[in-house]
Amino acid sequence: MRRRLAAIVALLVGTATVVLGVVESVNQFPRGLGLLACVVIAAAAAWYGILRRGIARVVGLVVAGAALAGALILLAAGGRFGVDLLVVVGLLITLAAVRASFAVHVDLPRVAAPKHPVLFYNPLSGGGKAERFALAKEARARGIEPIELKRGDDLEILVRGAVERGADGLAMAGGDGSQAIVAAIAAEKSLPYACIPAGTRNHFALDLGVDRDDVVGALDAFVDGGERRVDLAEVNGRVFVNNVSLGVYAEAVQRDEYRGAKMRTLLDTVPDALGAGGSQLDMRWTGPGGHGHRGGAAVLVSNNRYRLGRAVGSGTRPRIDDGLLGITVMGAPTDGAEGRRGQRPLREWSAPSFEVESDRPLPAGVDGEALVLDAPLQFRIRPGVLRVRIAHQHPGSSPSAMAPEGLRASVVELVRIAFGVERKSAQPTPERP
Repeated sequence: MRRRLAAIVALLVGTATVVLGVVESVNQFPRGLGLLACVVIAAAAAWYGILRRGIARVVGLVVAGAALAGALILLAAGGRFGVDLLVVVGLLITLAAVRASFAVHVDLPRVAAPKHPVLFYNPLSGGGKAERFALAKEARARGIEPIELKRGDDLEILVRGAVERGADGLAMAGGDGSQAIVAAIAAEKSLPYACIPAGTRNHFALDLGVDRDDVVGALDAFVDGGERRVDLAEVNGRVFVNNVSLGVYAEAVQRDEYRGAKMRTLLDTVPDALGAGGSQLDMRWTGPGGHGHRGGAAVLVSNNRYRLGRAVGSGTRPRIDDGLLGITVMGAPTDGAEGRRGQRPLREWSAPSFEVESDRPLPAGVDGEALVLDAPLQFRIRPGVLRVRIAHQHPGSSPSAMAPEGLRASVVELVRIAFGVERKSAQPTPERP
């Protein structure tokens, strides 16, 4: 009923907002064209400045700022600020209602609770969430043995030691880098695993369907939770649960000056990758068509595909059991050679494996951790190897699991939900053997 009501709100408010926006644009012609021109000029000038250094960068960013200021002046000069604000509010309400419409709760198959589950927790992660929520105490109350990760401890050694002592369920409360270590061992030993969202961003928890706002409740995964199987990915044999980033960001965080001036260092790294004569960071890879490519400002390889550039679910993975890596390459556009099409500035595809070659070790961000990896970097997916336990009160699937691709498909699905004609949940898929 909640989803149906949200769909009705999204359709009604969205339609009214679009109509109001069109009418306002017609009434205020040609102010709208001038506003659009200012936004385009600001974007182009900002891009020009980012790709350059020195006075050229200053000029580009100044022009971008002036164009944005012009856009604000046009908005104010129209004398219809209240109507413009109403359109913005309508869009925000529509977006919130659409998200609520596509949010689903999956009833995962109930399984027997482990007899000797163990929780590993980092008291420093997420600004001290483990201590703030008294996770150790809450774990003991549920029959879960808590083990604190102290400074200087090797998490892998701690986990393997617990398994040797009879642990039959492994949970981790910490960042995604720590989650990857525990998840890898759980998959290796075929033990159930629970992700406790006590890190800073908890991206893995979100895509698994764990409620990131219910840190303590996530412990119920080892009390009466359901189970699903998901994929893990690895690069050069190292498991990661989210993604590996190569290129501008990974290069920037390796620089000594990054810690003291993050944004400035990142901006200074961009021209190396995309500016005139830039090195494109010396990466070689093969695209989905089988043709070799060189360079790229950024390469993102993820454990299943991320939904990027969408109003609903952007930055999340609709599925984490698809058995494929998500691969995204961003770089300067290039001309085709020997009759072939050139390289587009942004490419996305999926594949079970991927390789990046280089003549030197490559800086990489692996689940947010800055590392340097020896080339070639060999990525592969490991389908359905992780048995994940999720508390029964948590969603059990990604927030974008049921969100359609594209505006037309989204409107059609909203109409179906509003009229009570819902699709069967497509996630999670049946367990792999």
